[in-house]
Amino acid sequence: MSPFRMWTPALTLGALLVSPIAFAQDEGSGPVALERDDAGDTVDLDQPAGGDDLGNREAEFDRELLTVEEEVNSLKERVFRSKATLQLLSEIVAQGSGTGARGSIVHVHELGRSYEVESLTYYLDGQSKFTRTGAEGDMKGVDELKVFEGALSPGTHKLSVNMRLRGSGGVFNYVDQISVQVPGEHTFEVEPGDDCRIKVTAEEKRGLSRSFTERPRFVFDVRCSQSMESEGAQ
Repeated sequence: MSPFRMWTPALTLGALLVSPIAFAQDEGSGPVALERDDAGDTVDLDQPAGGDDLGNREAEFDRELLTVEEEVNSLKERVFRSKATLQLLSEIVAQGSGTGARGSIVHVHELGRSYEVESLTYYLDGQSKFTRTGAEGDMKGVDELKVFEGALSPGTHKLSVNMRLRGSGGVFNYVDQISVQVPGEHTFEVEPGDDCRIKVTAEEKRGLSRSFTERPRFVFDVRCSQSMESEGAQ
């Protein structure tokens, strides 16, 4: 038998085995690159390595970021509470709660009927201590008001007053349209254990030559003395 006749069946069988594989590759998206790893398992080289690990790392990063945000918010809240506590302690010290010094402020109204009080505000060391307007309560006929009573710290204090007046019931009709701002300011000293009484009187300056808007003014009378408790402690 010739050699050519012996190879013919073998070639025909090989063609039949190769054709399905080639056909399958043509029908698919393309050849798939395969490789065996160290453990002998088949690995698809077209798939990105470590896909699951990347997703896990992203999820872990999100959890860590959320934890950091919660810690920052908690820290902000603690800082806010600390500031509030410090402010309260500062006010207690400023008021001299441990010195025994106290004070009271009384407003006395001695202006004539030609003036109507529209608003009255008292400030002690820059802090508002008393405010009243005509809308909140009729101030007609009110001759005396206690505007402050409490602890005072030793040292220099600044008392400020602002009063707005309007003309009322004058001989001339135009007086009712006049508005007057009357400011006042006074400083006083407080010693440890003092009991200070401050009287602020709204009155008119004397003199016929003064105009309607120039007459109102404040007069301050400050009297401080050692309280009985302070004298007993000494």
